Amino acid sequence: MEISEKAPAKLNFSLDTPFRHPDGNPEWKMVMIAVDLADYVHIKTKTDSKDITVRTDTGFLPCDERNLAFQAAKKLQQLFRKNEGVEITIDKNIPVSAGMGGGSSDAAAVLRGLNKLWNLSLEKSQLAKIGLEIDSDVPFCIYSEPALVTGKGEIITPIGDLEPMCLVIAKPHDSVSTPSILKKIDYSKIVHQDVDGILDAISKRNYAEMTKKMGNALEPITAKRHPDIWKIKQKMLKFGCDAAQMSGSGPTVFGVCRKYQRAVRVYNGLRGFCNEVYIVRPFSLKE
Repeated sequence: MEISEKAPAKLNFSLDTPFRHPDGNPEWKMVMIAVDLADYVHIKTKTDSKDITVRTDTGFLPCDERNLAFQAAKKLQQLFRKNEGVEITIDKNIPVSAGMGGGSSDAAAVLRGLNKLWNLSLEKSQLAKIGLEIDSDVPFCIYSEPALVTGKGEIITPIGDLEPMCLVIAKPHDSVSTPSILKKIDYSKIVHQDVDGILDAISKRNYAEMTKKMGNALEPITAKRHPDIWKIKQKMLKFGCDAAQMSGSGPTVFGVCRKYQRAVRVYNGLRGFCNEVYIVRPFSLKE
């Protein structure tokens, strides 16, 4: 049996971390969205062995136990004592090590797909708890719709669809290690974000207020190491974005535009400065 799942990229419209848990993991308070830039994950179960294999169309990803999609399949196989193997093929479109949740979204796609193929009948909230053991972005990627994300990443509260808008995404050449950034958070100095304010603006469908309230508490930490983040952000604002900021732990920067024509202008302005530039729209994975 086989199935294909869409694995959308994610962006952080607002990212804050109120405190660090005793186990070292941050507490999160974030507004996250999915966008229509996506990987496609093809999942096939096999009865002749219990092996798990992963293939991708890029040389940048490990295809062994380090791959989050592999880990997702292994976790469900062990949890539910399945004697079937799994073949996973990933068509990559989301940039790697970009702060856009590509690996987490692939893992979430495997969890969703095997939930169907193996008739596990797990709710999204149950899949999210399993996903948290793989990576803190996996729970959101199970839902892949605008949501408030709290706890260690496992509490997902959908907030409804956004106003129509376009997003310009630019990925610098640099790659960022999320664990190294999280270790550098100084909770006595971190600038907390108005997450409640952006939630209120979204609920009132107030685009102007939403763009004012956007922010990422990790941006100063990552941008200090990778100054291209500041440069891209300034260029986006100069070319006409209503707001621009880093996503996740970086280094990807995205800008928000109300109109597609403005997004194209920003896109064209960035093409000479950055190789990986995309125009996308918010996306909700409705299943």
